[in-house]
Amino acid sequence: MAKTKTVFFCQNCGAQSAKWIGKCPNCGEWNTYVEEVIHKDKKESKQAYSITSDKPHPISEIIAGNTLRIAIPDKELNRVLGGGLVQGSLVLFGGEPGIGKSTLLLQIALNMGGLKVLYVSGEESQEQIRLRAERIGLKNQECYILTETCIQNIFEQAEILKPQLLVIDSIQTLFTNFIDSAPGSISQVRQCTADLMRYAKTTHVPVFIIGHITKDGTIAGPKVLEHMVDTVLQFEGDTHHIYRLLRTTKNRFGSTNELGIYEMTVNGLREVSNPSEVLISVRDEPVSGVSIAAITEGIRPLLIETQALVSTAAYGTPQRSSTGYDLRRLSMLLAVLEKRCGFRLASKDVFLNIAGGIKVEDPAADLAIVSAILSSGEEVPIPSKYCFAGEIGLSGEIRPVNRIDQRVAEAEKMGFEQIFISRYNKKEIPKETRIKVVMVGKMEEFFSKLFG
Repeated sequence: MAKTKTVFFCQNCGAQSAKWIGKCPNCGEWNTYVEEVIHKDKKESKQAYSITSDKPHPISEIIAGNTLRIAIPDKELNRVLGGGLVQGSLVLFGGEPGIGKSTLLLQIALNMGGLKVLYVSGEESQEQIRLRAERIGLKNQECYILTETCIQNIFEQAEILKPQLLVIDSIQTLFTNFIDSAPGSISQVRQCTADLMRYAKTTHVPVFIIGHITKDGTIAGPKVLEHMVDTVLQFEGDTHHIYRLLRTTKNRFGSTNELGIYEMTVNGLREVSNPSEVLISVRDEPVSGVSIAAITEGIRPLLIETQALVSTAAYGTPQRSSTGYDLRRLSMLLAVLEKRCGFRLASKDVFLNIAGGIKVEDPAADLAIVSAILSSGEEVPIPSKYCFAGEIGLSGEIRPVNRIDQRVAEAEKMGFEQIFISRYNKKEIPKETRIKVVMVGKMEEFFSKLFG
């Protein structure tokens, strides 16, 4: 006789309790506990895939070998993953609805020439996937489509087919027969992910999992889902723009600071190999309030356009608005301009925008943002061939930034004539460069050299 067990799960953090609780003791949220019935049979609950047991070894005796990676015919995804797809890894792929998650992974599956790929979809029919594949281009004849939501049936088909890459679309549609709750519930998501993890580690087959996100922007399901997988990728972008950004929030086999950029076209997603060209607007004449910042995302240097608008406050309290940049850091820069440099901005409305939908976290953009604010406030355009890379401190000094040689090389490649940097980066500047490097140490010196 099968045993029936009822457990209450927190929908926010995944904590479980034997009874209903008003406030979750783990995350502090109210009214998030939901009852789920778990049905287990001891004979049937034995998993087909179990990690082989091993005895402990001293760490000094363990031989560290090279991690085997599968080269993906997508340079952007290869760089974000850290140089390729690791065998036996579990990659979670999250993003907004309609952003292009299924399109990108189907595109990868169709371009993996020579590899047998199993694409499992619980959201679309085979005919729908075929129509999308015809639009993208049928290149891999070894790409197999399976429309299934039962995890046991998926493993049975994978055992017969023996794929070299498994794609799951999506984890919220899967369910296991050993749990009675509905697909998408916390217990189902957690158990199905654990089964996929066990499958990947025992067969050394890499697995891609598409995950839905909540209205708060986090991946739906228990937080333990992100802890279980090896890599978490976030697909970002605005459906009103054609550019998509691929970021890594967790990566056990590489850096988490990499950024991939795609362009959404009729024939799928196209890699943007030189993002600096698409992130900088081309204008016939100089405009005040616009400057170019030389930033880095991981090891990739980027030149992005910062736009600022300074106007007289129409109401009693001046507005501070920022898109793509930390609002608190913008307030700090305005306070430095007010206190250290004597610019009266306390009664002004300040609006800041990073062009192209990019979110900037690099402090090297401080110098370009200050330049754009003062250019708009004084109505003095900045020459379009000038760019900036420097962090601003609270005392008004211009601090050095890392990878300055790569920033200078990118600006030179894009045809810029001058780049303003901190004088403390002097030792890292290449000796032979065609671009004029202007070194400044204080804000007053910077303003005099920029505006005369």
